[in-house]
Amino acid sequence: MTRLPMLEEIRRAPKVLLHDHLDGGLRPGTIVDLARECGHTLPTYDPDELAIWFRQSADSGSLERYLETFSHTVGVMQTREALVRVAAECAEDLADDGVMYAEVRYAPEQHTSRGLSLDQVVEAVLEGFRLGSAGPDGRPRIRVGTLLTAMRHQARSMEIAELAVRYRDLGVVGFDIAGAEAGYPPTRHLDAFEYLQRENAHFTIHAGEGFGLPSIWQAIQWCGADRLGHGVRIIDDITVPDDGEAKLGRLAAYVRDKRIPLEMCPTSNLQTGAAPSIAEHPIGLLRRLYFRVTVNTDNRLMSGTSVSQEFATLVDAFGYDWDDLQWFTVNAMKSAFIPFDERLALINGVIKPGYAQMKWGA
Repeated sequence: MTRLPMLEEIRRAPKVLLHDHLDGGLRPGTIVDLARECGHTLPTYDPDELAIWFRQSADSGSLERYLETFSHTVGVMQTREALVRVAAECAEDLADDGVMYAEVRYAPEQHTSRGLSLDQVVEAVLEGFRLGSAGPDGRPRIRVGTLLTAMRHQARSMEIAELAVRYRDLGVVGFDIAGAEAGYPPTRHLDAFEYLQRENAHFTIHAGEGFGLPSIWQAIQWCGADRLGHGVRIIDDITVPDDGEAKLGRLAAYVRDKRIPLEMCPTSNLQTGAAPSIAEHPIGLLRRLYFRVTVNTDNRLMSGTSVSQEFATLVDAFGYDWDDLQWFTVNAMKSAFIPFDERLALINGVIKPGYAQMKWGA
C-alpha cells in the first residue's frame, strides 16, 4: 500500500494558490505592531491569544463575529508602510509554505480611510509583494499576482475595474467582486464586467458560497466570469442516485464541459456553513467527476490554515495521493491569470518535476 503524503512533505511540494485574501492572512504579531502604531484597539495585544481569538471568532457561527475579524485587519492596513509590510510578509509566508505562484486579492477601496488614493494603495501592495518575493540571493522565491476586488454592496466596481486594467502590466492580473451574495447579485455590476471583457481582462466572481445556483448562473452566463470564487453550491445541480452514477444538471454540465475553474476553500467553507465537514465537502465528488477543482486558503489567519494544511486535510479525508495533489496543482496553474506560455513553463518546468520528485523520492 502506497504511503499517503504527510504535511511536512506537502510543504516541500510546489503549490499554486488562486483564492487568498490579503486582509485575511496577516501575522498576529504584525497586527499587534500596526495597531499600536495607529492607535487601533484590539481584543488582546498578545499575538498568540489574538491568533486564537481570530480562529474562534471565525468558527463561532456568528456572521457578526466573523466580520469583526476583518474590522481589525483592515483597520491596521491604512498606510503605505502597513500595506507594504503586510504584502511582503504575505509573499514570505506563502513561499515558506512551498507556494510557487499565488494570486492574492484585496479591495483597494477599503484602505483609503487615512488619505491614501486607490492608486497609492495598489502601488504599496505591489511594492510589498516585490520585496517579499525575493530570496536572500535576490532571486524570486515566489511569483505573486494581485486581483483587485470590488465590494458587491458598494457602487465602485467600474472604478476598481478601470484600476485593474490600468495596472495590469505592473502586477495586477485580474478583478474580483466579493461580499454578501444574497441581495447583491453580480448583475448589479454588469457594466464593470462588460468593460473588462472589452478590455480583454480577466476576472473571477465570488459565487455559489453563501447563495445557490442562481448566483453561479449569473456569474457565468450574464457576467462572463473566467473563474468561480468557491462555487461549492454547484453540487445542488448534481444528483447521485442509489446506483452511484452521478447525473449533472445543465448548469453543472456546462461548468464541467467548459472547464470553468472552481476556487474551493475547504476549511473556510466549513466556517461559513457552505459544507458540514471536510469528508462531506463537495470537493470529493467534484474531484471524482473531473470538474476543474482548485484548492485554496481564502483567509489563512481566520482559518488557521495554509495551502499545505488544506492539502493535508484532504489527504486525511479522501485518501488523496501525490497524483491527486499534482492534479489540483496543475488545475490551478492552468487557471491562473497569466499568459499561456508562462503557465505551461511552470507546469512542465516546476510542478510536474517537483511532484515526480516527491512521489518517487518520498
